[in-house]
Amino acid sequence: MIDKTTPRRRSRVSGTMMAAAVAGMMLSGTALRAEEVLKAVSAFPVPMFWTQDFQDFVADVNEKGKGVVSIQMMGGPEVVPSTQQIDAVKRGIIDIQYGPATYHLGSAPEIDALVGSNVTPQDAREDGGFELMQTILQDRLGVRLLSMAQTGLEFYIWTVDKPKITEDGNVDLDGMRLRSQPIYASFFEGLGAVPVSAGVPDVYTGLERGTFDGIGWPIAGVTDLSWDKYLKYRIDPGFFNSDLVIVMNPDSYADLSDEARAIIDQAAMDYERSSRERLAEVTAETDKKVRDAGIEVITLEGSTATDYLDSAFGSAWARLKASDTTHYDALRAAFYHDAE
Repeated sequence: MIDKTTPRRRSRVSGTMMAAAVAGMMLSGTALRAEEVLKAVSAFPVPMFWTQDFQDFVADVNEKGKGVVSIQMMGGPEVVPSTQQIDAVKRGIIDIQYGPATYHLGSAPEIDALVGSNVTPQDAREDGGFELMQTILQDRLGVRLLSMAQTGLEFYIWTVDKPKITEDGNVDLDGMRLRSQPIYASFFEGLGAVPVSAGVPDVYTGLERGTFDGIGWPIAGVTDLSWDKYLKYRIDPGFFNSDLVIVMNPDSYADLSDEARAIIDQAAMDYERSSRERLAEVTAETDKKVRDAGIEVITLEGSTATDYLDSAFGSAWARLKASDTTHYDALRAAFYHDAE
């Protein structure tokens, strides 16, 4: 007598095994898709200190986010032109971008608060400045602020020829053409100089051809693309603060798992501290290097230096106030502490 139940039992066993196999395949597929890969670009050429330092943030995320989230560094302006990168992030073509926020000052005048800041990122976070700026950048530019980078940075005026010194110890920059960007254009104009717009990749050629007589730039990074071949003078003290930020596409951020967002946020906060420390070290090293190479430093002193700095910082806050932003008072309180 044939047991007719046997095939049914085998069928049920076979069905169970098939279901398990399908489930296993699904789990395997989930595991393969678990690590979210984000694309990042820098506003600066890859060889420059700034991009090299940003890659510490990338490496930190990749190390701590193994199996969860990683960042693929795509490159610099050769991938997406610097001034178009924020729009690429907004549109979701790129997930993360690092560079000067002030490239977009015309769309978000509140960015001047970063330039005129004299506080640490930690102070800005505690005082509500970071959260406010995050809201502003998302509203104005369509991107999410992750980190305020290389704070403590100062800008300097570097020149090819020695500037004239006035009787009161000030520098006479009247008529000098200085490579500029929006953050210090009005300051340069106040000094009598003529701001000239030029992208970072074009600075060397501009100096070589005499398109401009000098530049505004920090100490760190000034030797990376051999600009010091032409720049022979620097005016001290330095002015302003870093306008460098890391931003992200809001949808890309929202689509991450809670664990991935926590990794990104922590790496961003850690980078605020570490990038500030590394910047101080590289600034000191580069300062010694250019001095040893023969650059002449013209140091303003006393009331002349005070007036010079007041003019610089004042230009940033005056520009912000003139924009009629409703956030002026809150930003001033969070990002600028008056001397006691």
